[in-house]
Amino acid sequence: MSDLGVWLAEQSKSEREYLLKHQPRDFIEIGRDFNRYYRWVTDFGFIEAKLKLLGVQPLIEDYDLARNPDVFLSQEQTETLKLIQGAIRKSAHILEKDKSELAGQLLGRLLDFEKTDIQGLLEQAKQPKNSLWLRPLKANLERPGEGCLRTLSGHTHSVFAVAIAPDGKRAISASEDKTLKIWDTETGTEVRTLTGHTYSVNAVALAPSGLTAISASRDKTLKIWDTETGTEVRTLTGHTSYVTAVAIAPDSKRAISASGDKTLKIWDTETGTEVRTLTGHTYSVNAVALAPSGLTAISASGDNTLKIWDTETGTELRTLTGHTSYVTAVAIAPDGKTAISASGDKTLKIWDTETGTEVRTLIGHTDSVNAVAIAPSGLTAISASWDNTLKIWDTERGTEVRTLIGHTSGVNAVAIAPDGKTAISASYANTLKIWDTERGTEVRTLIGHTSYVNAVALAPDGKRAISASWDETVKIWDTETGTELRTLIGHTNSVNAVALASDGKRAISASWDETVKIWDTETGTELRTLIGHTNSVNAVALAPDGKTAISASWDETLKIWDTETGTEVRTLTGHTSYINAVAIAPDGKTAISASRDYTLKIWDTETGTEVRTLIGHTSYVNAVAIAPDGKTAISASPDKTLKIWDTETGTEVRTLTGHTDSVYAVAIAPDGKRAISASRDNTLKIWDLLSGKEVASFSGDAEFYCCAIAPDGVTVVAGDRSNRVHFLRLEGVSGGR
Repeated sequence: MSDLGVWLAEQSKSEREYLLKHQPRDFIEIGRDFNRYYRWVTDFGFIEAKLKLLGVQPLIEDYDLARNPDVFLSQEQTETLKLIQGAIRKSAHILEKDKSELAGQLLGRLLDFEKTDIQGLLEQAKQPKNSLWLRPLKANLERPGEGCLRTLSGHTHSVFAVAIAPDGKRAISASEDKTLKIWDTETGTEVRTLTGHTYSVNAVALAPSGLTAISASRDKTLKIWDTETGTEVRTLTGHTSYVTAVAIAPDSKRAISASGDKTLKIWDTETGTEVRTLTGHTYSVNAVALAPSGLTAISASGDNTLKIWDTETGTELRTLTGHTSYVTAVAIAPDGKTAISASGDKTLKIWDTETGTEVRTLIGHTDSVNAVAIAPSGLTAISASWDNTLKIWDTERGTEVRTLIGHTSGVNAVAIAPDGKTAISASYANTLKIWDTERGTEVRTLIGHTSYVNAVALAPDGKRAISASWDETVKIWDTETGTELRTLIGHTNSVNAVALASDGKRAISASWDETVKIWDTETGTELRTLIGHTNSVNAVALAPDGKTAISASWDETLKIWDTETGTEVRTLTGHTSYINAVAIAPDGKTAISASRDYTLKIWDTETGTEVRTLIGHTSYVNAVAIAPDGKTAISASPDKTLKIWDTETGTEVRTLTGHTDSVYAVAIAPDGKRAISASRDNTLKIWDLLSGKEVASFSGDAEFYCCAIAPDGVTVVAGDRSNRVHFLRLEGVSGGR
């Protein structure tokens, strides 16, 4: 702990609370002591103590004090405070849940900055603690100034829609988890959750007053909500299929909805009665927007067209054609004369609403464009796509201004704040992100993989790691420096798994291209290709002697290979669905496979016979690891749990709970006392296997797909959906190097 941290801890409880609440502001407003203010807010002990007592937002606000024009700090000091505040803000959604991650988050976001006071802060953060924690050895999280300002976390499934209140201080999101959430956009905190729908909520609109919201659901209804109390005012029924979209008229007295039943409906919001139905589309209506006058509406449909409607009479005025795939979204400019549509054909189109003519096409996304919003000025628009990005466009020129990167899954929706300076996006990955649209700094390009990292393995000396990726390559890394040593090229599709021989000189990889390849890790050359599977090979394991390998495939079989000759020794059958993983026991005589059929199977590798089946998971099994004594195994599943098994009896010993989403991978430390798991909830967790308790956690910016522990028991390597390979050290382990 820093000297300031020690001093604060020595104060009485009441004195410490006063200091943490008021001292930074008192330094500036009363004492005019800017240097002491600066020393406090760059001290890890102070940051940690304030976070524990008051939470994230009061801590963030301490750094806002430096923006006062009467505060005199050097440019270097001002930049340092911006970086620290930016790192804390980016980590806010993590720190609100787990304050113990402070040190790891600061290191992961600030390690690359060479400023003296930043490095001093990080040295304090690295000091010994009273508990286990994962220390990043390389800055592999988004840095301050990159990507979004803040992440909003709370939904448990995909977020399909978002709307921002007229004052810009509140936002409301709609999710597959059947709820809506109201957020404070300034603090990033969840204000309340609205429940009542019985199926996913597809869309939400806010009335001009901000006091009322209307949601549209797959349960075929719309609901009107009082946003101040969170109570449901009424339910609108009439659609015969899921409701995809909703828009509210400027006077708030009318709303219009779009549905999978191919119609739109106009509603009286005060009585909840249906006013009229608009028919004409020949496929699902995916979106609807109302002109500022409220007299016309534009709908977007799966029939590849948009239609302009007279809302007073319900008549179709014109049809807009030009997209070559389903139209997913539409927005109308503030002047009502222009509209922009988004489509599955990867483009956006700008339309003249008075003539129905296409003005221009915006090209740049590499996958379906799911949403579009137009800034209040009408001069820029933001689009959201399944390619995981948002793009800002100059609508007058039709040019792309910048790309916003940071989501690790498809972006379903986007809304722009009334001031035009902030946008909020909603993602398939359960989160929302807040962006500064004027700055829009892009995430740095890291040297390494160009797509998801599916698997990692460590050499026996712990100095080398090897990773496998969707980008069809295998990469070898120096774990001490985090630098890439070489790339192994040869697979023609995603590489799903990789294993290293005990001498570290050979590696074996498995791929979607239905092959297994053996590599010389020192030269990077391909030694041989093993052919025999008839579908994707998802996993591969090497026996301790390196002479035998076992592969697992979507063809529902495992194959045992002689690695020296490349010949297939035998095929193991028994699973009734895809096989996701395989592990070989230390004695080489037993293997365990994990399958999409919700089971694990233990095999005798010498005879190829099935010894027993392990049943207990309530979803498919993604991964399995065997302890050094061979008597225990751990499995990981999308049911959000890990299970510890007695391999000799086939009984379940205990279930490890703590992850909030699918668990993709698991590895066991060499001493058999701890395990590490990787999950879709963006976390790595360390478990004490004797007690079954979680003892440490590290949160990333993306889903973790894989993890491994080195023979030293403290070096950890993990790969994630944002293409990064993370290098960490487990601190606080007695006897660790």
